[in-house]
Parts: sequence; structure tokens; C-alpha cells
Amino acid sequence: MRVFDPGVSIYPGLWHKLGHMQGNRRQQRFSGQKQRLDAAKLDSLALFYVARFATTKAKLVRYLERKLYEGEWTGEQPANPATIAARLVEQGFIDDVSYAVAKSDSMSRRGYGERRVRLALQQAGIETDDSDAVLSGLSMSAEDAALQFARKRRFGPFASAAASPELRQKQLAAFARAGHEFKIACKILDLHTDFVQDQGGSS
Repeated sequence: MRVFDPGVSIYPGLWHKLGHMQGNRRQQRFSGQKQRLDAAKLDSLALFYVARFATTKAKLVRYLERKLYEGEWTGEQPANPATIAARLVEQGFIDDVSYAVAKSDSMSRRGYGERRVRLALQQAGIETDDSDAVLSGLSMSAEDAALQFARKRRFGPFASAAASPELRQKQLAAFARAGHEFKIACKILDLHTDFVQDQGGSS
């Protein structure tokens, strides 16, 4: 995968042009004018987007389609965001699998379960086969992710006091929204506070 270096222009004068584009967009937004777009301008918008954000092919296409909807197309040929995105994939500026790995690891470390992570990948346009492969190789297990969620929310063994039945149901619902399985959530909530001491504390 080609690694993008923000200190090196994608092509000569790119950063100057991108800064000029930002100024133009601000002026058009305040004046109520639609941004005039042609093939070169759409390419520049795509490069600006991938330089600024970690993204996927599908997310870039949606971004360009939104720009086309908001702007005024003046190109000689019909706009084709999918072609632009495919070209940036070939050039190494977009890598859906690398995005999926980074996104999955980040969400797991923050305490989200596989179901929630899979949904995020689906929304980002990651193919099902790629999602399956990435999720099967997560460095954090389902129980560890659920435990991290409990630690952040001070549930189960990390709580200062035992939860009432009503509060336990709310905690189980929170686990479900975070993408964790019911059995794993129950297991975490049933852990004794001695578990935290054995782990060296709650932080």
C-alpha cells in the first residue's frame, strides 16, 4: 500500500490549490452560490478528501456525489465519482482492508463488540468478505472488548456498589447497544470485585 506523506505534494502545487479551494468554498457558501465543478475540480476535491481523512472507496464516492448534488456540474463529460475512487485505489491512496483493520482495532479497544464493529464497517462500504477476514483476526477477544466496555462504564466488578435488578437491565441494554452478546454481558456483570483486584485495579 502506498503511504501518503502530507509533506510531499501528490502533484506539484497541490497544497496551494487545496488552500485556494477552501477559500473559494467559504466565499461560495456565504454568497449562496453553487460551486462550479468540472473534471479537474472533482479530482482536486477527491485528493483533498483522501489527504485529510482515512476513508474507503465507498465513502469517497458518497462524498463526491454529495459535492455534485450541492454544486453545478460544468464538465464536458458526465461526472463519474466511482472512476475517480477506483483510480485512487489503484494508486494506493485508498485501501479498504487497511481501513477496516484500523477501524476494527480502534473500536475494540474502546470497548465495542463485534456486531457494532461490523455495522461500522458495513456503513463504510467494506465488503462482507473483507469484514469477515478482519473481524476473525482481531487482536482483542470478544470478552476483553466487553470487559473494556464495563471498565469504561463502571459496570459489574468495576462498579462502586452492586447494581439493582432495574439497573442491571439497563446495563445489559447498554452492552447490547455496544454490540456485545448477551451471554458475555451477563458473565462480565457477574464477575466479583475481586477480579478487579486480581487485575491490578480498575483503570
